[in-house]
Amino acid sequence: MTENTVGERGVTAADHRPRGVGLRRLLWGLPVILFAVLAGLLLWGLDPARDPSEVPSVLIGKLAPDFALPPVKGRALGFSTEDLKGQVSLVNVFASWCVACRAEHPLLMRLKRDGVVPINGLNYKDKPDDAAQWLGTMGDPYTRVGADLDGRVAIDWGVYGVPETFVVDRDGRIVYKRIGPITGEILDRKIIPLIEKLRQ
Repeated sequence: MTENTVGERGVTAADHRPRGVGLRRLLWGLPVILFAVLAGLLLWGLDPARDPSEVPSVLIGKLAPDFALPPVKGRALGFSTEDLKGQVSLVNVFASWCVACRAEHPLLMRLKRDGVVPINGLNYKDKPDDAAQWLGTMGDPYTRVGADLDGRVAIDWGVYGVPETFVVDRDGRIVYKRIGPITGEILDRKIIPLIEKLRQ
């Protein structure tokens, strides 16, 4: 029997690879793979052409989800899917506790004053008294405003947080989504031209 023979089976040590060689190779390659993935994400995030407020939504091009919300306290009209059919409109997700909502609110009031587009409000996880007081103090730009007390409707709309604004066509199809407060520039360069195009 030679030194390389193992037991009585006649298998030599050269026929066996040490256990863990494949695992060691994987562990050596893993940092390289992770670095490549992280570098790719970083480059994507730093792309100056990418606007982080315009995250792609799976709902773009699809009909708005089915929902029916009661009105915010002190308002007569609630808000439902049926209210989105027949005319181009905006849906604005807001809350009284949202600081950024306060920043964009004058622009919504301007849209209402100028009669640019009907704005429907989706009041997100707000206390009824707080929502009513906020609209009473800040002004109410909404044609209809629904109280989404538990946030379920906002989830169906794919809302990440407040404020968010959607442009909906006359068929009730979502065509645009803005995450974060609307600015004068976004309103004048993107939202209003899109509304005008949809009305043609």
